This record gives sequence, C-alpha cells and structure tokens, in this order.
Amino acid sequence: MDIPRIFNISESAHRIHNPFTAQKFATLGEALRLEPGNRVLDLGSGSGEMLCTWARDHGIVGTGVDMSPLFTAQAQRRTEELGVSGRLSFIHGDAVGYVVEEKVDVAACVGATWIGGGVAGTVELLARSLRSGGIILIGEPYWRQVPPTEEVARGCLAQSVADFMALPELLASFGQLGYDVVEMVLADQDGWDRYEAAKWLTLRRWLDTNPDDELAAEVRTLLNTEPTRHATYTREYLGWGVFALMAR
Repeated sequence: MDIPRIFNISESAHRIHNPFTAQKFATLGEALRLEPGNRVLDLGSGSGEMLCTWARDHGIVGTGVDMSPLFTAQAQRRTEELGVSGRLSFIHGDAVGYVVEEKVDVAACVGATWIGGGVAGTVELLARSLRSGGIILIGEPYWRQVPPTEEVARGCLAQSVADFMALPELLASFGQLGYDVVEMVLADQDGWDRYEAAKWLTLRRWLDTNPDDELAAEVRTLLNTEPTRHATYTREYLGWGVFALMAR
C-alpha cells in the first residue's frame, strides 16, 4: 500500500504536505485551545508534523494514519526528534473507513478528503471517531478567484471549476451538513510557495542522481513546467484552509 511514487519523490523532503507553514499549524493549535491529554486523530497524517508539534507544544496524544510508508517512517522519526514518541502512534494504512475505538477530542483530515469521497463523506467518517462536543478539522481547497475558464481550473490541477467552491460557499456548505464553523486558519501565497517550490529542488537533486530511472522523463517535464504553472495558476486562483467544525 502506497501513494503514487512521484509524490514520494517530489515531497520526500517535506515536513508538511500541504500549503500550510509551521507557523500556521502553531496558530491553528492555539486557536483550538488544545489542552494536555486531548486526543487527536489525523487521517492522512503525512509526515506527522501537525501531531508532533502539537504533542510538543500542547501535550496532546494522538494517532496518525497514512498510506505512504516513507511519510509514516518520517513521522515516527519526528516523534523521536521532538521527544514525543510516547504520546503518538503513526500507522501505515488506508485511512478510508478508519475509525478508532476510543473517541477523540479532535478528528482531522487535513488535505485528504478523497478518503471519504469528498468533504461530506469525510466529515461523516471523522464524526464516527469523535466524542460528543468534539471538533472536526477539515483541510480543503477553495477558489481565491473563481477561474474564468475550465482551462484555468485545470491549470490549478483541478478537473473543473466545479471541483471547488469559493470561500463563502464552502463555509455555508458546512452549515448545510449540520455543523457550526468555530475556527478557520487559511493558507497564504507564501504557504503555497513553500509547498510547491520546495518540490523543485527535491526533484532536481533526485533527477541528478537518478537520470536513468523510469520516472526521469516525468520529473524532467515537471521541472520544465511546474514553476510557470504554479505562478500562473495555483498561486493566483487557489486558496486552502483548515476549518474547525462542531455539530449543531
């Protein structure tokens, strides 16, 4: 079980696999008013930076689940670097349908709502692990500017304009699911740069050492095209945020 190899290559040096910075995760942890001993579940936990830094800074305990063996191993190493290995467990596995037996205070899916077939299904999945009065965290893209054409949407790596909503519509959609939005922290263009641009050096160094690999041509194409694509499309049109929800 693994994610596509190109992502393991391009994001192998990432600690955060979305357009958030470390400061944004710190802001989110403070905004949620986390307390020592709070239990957190993170589906699609990547390299574990959110759980690891919250365990260090707020004393939370938690579990992360991710399909990438590489990222899961990186998350475990991070627990040791930050001295929180006794507080966290990271599981290499499929987050689709994953439910914990002991209910948690915060159930999160930060940037992987495909595990539930979209936002609504992911919220429903997370709610099955959540204690009464707990908080669901959803990380999701939205349009900063609604693309004028389908071509522009595809330039943002969406299938179509209909894939995402503008921010007001996204916030309203949570209410339609029966939830109050109780906090949000939004990425900015610098966060997008750190997520996207950090891939380019990783890809270049990988290509220099793996020129005959079966993915070498794909990596070369990405190096040729991604900087311009990002600056033209993603950076200008696509937003991203983490939204805290409580059931009404």
